[in-house]
Amino acid sequence: MRFNFESPEPIYLQVAEQVEEAIFTGIYQAGEQVPSTTAVSKEFHINPATVLKGINQLVAAGMIEKRRGVGMFVTADAAEMIRAKRKEQFFDRYVSRFTSEAQKLKLSEAEVITLIKRAYHDKS
Repeated sequence: MRFNFESPEPIYLQVAEQVEEAIFTGIYQAGEQVPSTTAVSKEFHINPATVLKGINQLVAAGMIEKRRGVGMFVTADAAEMIRAKRKEQFFDRYVSRFTSEAQKLKLSEAEVITLIKRAYHDKS
């Protein structure tokens, strides 16, 4: 995990995003325990309350479950939840803007599809 203390993004959100990324990329698997708030706070010199606030974002989203006296664990469907969330973000950030610009340029659907295919194959 890496945190940017100069970023305008709050550290607790960075904590949530870093743990979410670790779940999505398979570093933390379903059913696996994630590091404790104490461990993260000590390793990265972050206030434990800040780490807890970030983790609680994932608990509230159903991606992590707390087991009293045991720790925090990745839920069975956490990776799929993250994928669905990212798919929506992708649409909002890129597809929606892209199609809006395509409409302004009066590109046909076929032209848009051709452009997407060209970009997709050029980058693979």
